[in-house]
Amino acid sequence: MVAWVTALSKTRSIIKQVFSPSVGDMDELNVEDLEEILLRSDVPARLTMEIVDKLESAPRKVSRKELLRDLLLDELGDAQPFEWPSGKNPFVLLLLGVNGSGKTTTAAKLAHMAMGQGLKPMLCGSDTFRAAGSSQLKLWSEKVGCDFVGGEMGADAAGVAFNAVDAALAKGCDPVVVDSAGRMHTKTPLMDELPKMCRAMNKKLDGAPHETWMVLDAFLGQNAVIQAQQFNKVVPITGIVITKLDGSSKAGFLFSVRSELNVPILFTGLGEGEDDLVPFDPVEFVDALFGDSENA
Repeated sequence: MVAWVTALSKTRSIIKQVFSPSVGDMDELNVEDLEEILLRSDVPARLTMEIVDKLESAPRKVSRKELLRDLLLDELGDAQPFEWPSGKNPFVLLLLGVNGSGKTTTAAKLAHMAMGQGLKPMLCGSDTFRAAGSSQLKLWSEKVGCDFVGGEMGADAAGVAFNAVDAALAKGCDPVVVDSAGRMHTKTPLMDELPKMCRAMNKKLDGAPHETWMVLDAFLGQNAVIQAQQFNKVVPITGIVITKLDGSSKAGFLFSVRSELNVPILFTGLGEGEDDLVPFDPVEFVDALFGDSENA
């Protein structure tokens, strides 16, 4: 498993300039330099200004590094570890995201995780917009060793989702992870398909989908937050999964995710392995930005 310190190395290389020996004590750092460093790592402008103001007004005896750490942790808030709910018969999870965000791989990793906890997951490939759109997820289901329901190109995506819930009920599968087609938030016809899928699943099982998570590509930084805001207007998002965090220098955008979307960050992708999708830990995340995590 990739460690937090390793995964956040690119963002940390920017953040740690604040505390580098060449800079000396943080009190001597030019305010404009500090603002630039935080903004370059995609920390939102509002939070950057708040941090600068509080660091400038803090007593000399206060550790600037510890104060910055505390401010960042306060912004992220508490994170409760996700546990697969019981009693939903089955629990249905819908994954959303733009093209290339890593939804399909995330779906497979979640199924792998569920199997590791003794559950019987089902993967649903409802990407019927592309030729062989669900074939990749089918291959993943075979690798993971779980049930799969998919649809051919041109099939009704809502119908595929309905069939998956129906099959899960018949086979006793739980949970069901529905991988929707990647779509840009600007494509109205594709966005309109999402509420239709939700209605179809709810018709078969009351309350389904029970959770709707947005998968965000860390390489996009603040742009990913804008995408999520548009998706949230169409289908309410209940959780966030951050992918490709190990290759991004824009990890500061996670602070915008938490404050502007007001939904929890549940998992983060720290690598490409099956076990590299890990629960989001605010303390590990912030400490890794400074290279202080023990899980290096």
